[in-house]
Amino acid sequence: MSLSPELSARLKRNADGLIAAVVVDHATSDVLMMAWMNDDALESTLTTRRGTYWSRSRQELWVKGETSGHVQHVREVRIDCDGDTVLLRVDQTGPACHTGTHTCFDTDERLLLADESA
Repeated sequence: MSLSPELSARLKRNADGLIAAVVVDHATSDVLMMAWMNDDALESTLTTRRGTYWSRSRQELWVKGETSGHVQHVREVRIDCDGDTVLLRVDQTGPACHTGTHTCFDTDERLLLADESA
């Protein structure tokens, strides 16, 4: 697999050849998770419409939900203005987080509360 030359030229990869992927629930706009993508993961995601990422710990591609059944049907992919992050809007089946929660961002630990003044 390979990305189109036009798309590939827009991407700014880190030293490991990866871009950040922020995943958002299409229906609720909840931020579900953050993962990493290489070119093959992005190409696979665009081709199959299933969330596909690069596992830094296993050094291989992984398709979200391949073993758990908690799949992501990708409805939209956007590139940020710097070209170093993609935003995926997905229909999530089951929990998105490996801990079994809907989102990886549902902990009580917050750096700044939403109702605090700046």
